[in-house]
Amino acid sequence: MANTKLSAFFSLLLVFASGLAVGVVATRVYNAKVASAVKPPEKRSPEEFRKQLVDEMTKEVHLDDRQVAALKQIYEETRASFEEARAKENTKLRAEGQAIHDQQIEKVKKMLRPDQIPLYDALRTRKEAEHAAREAARHKGDIKKDQ
Repeated sequence: MANTKLSAFFSLLLVFASGLAVGVVATRVYNAKVASAVKPPEKRSPEEFRKQLVDEMTKEVHLDDRQVAALKQIYEETRASFEEARAKENTKLRAEGQAIHDQQIEKVKKMLRPDQIPLYDALRTRKEAEHAAREAARHKGDIKKDQ
């Protein structure tokens, strides 16, 4: 009788584990199909985005040709203002970053022994040359920006 109870217990355990395994596999298969069916939205260029805005405004607000031209001019001026602000901020950020970098160099030099400073300067010079080469290549379009 004890053997029968033990056999029944293991049989129920096997059925439960099988159901669990089938459920996990089915869930993964279903989620994979659903995830692959959803397409990410296409990334539009700023020009395409502005064109869509102008088209929507023209249709929804019933703009005439003069208003469409004025709206395009407003959007162009806004874009130019944002680019100018972004350039100013980038210049400010670069200057602040350079100051922080210079502080780091001075702190490192204070930590080093006098015989290590020329070695550190040589290492920095090499690293800065490598960085300049990467930047030059990036601006020529040889490598992507995020590398």
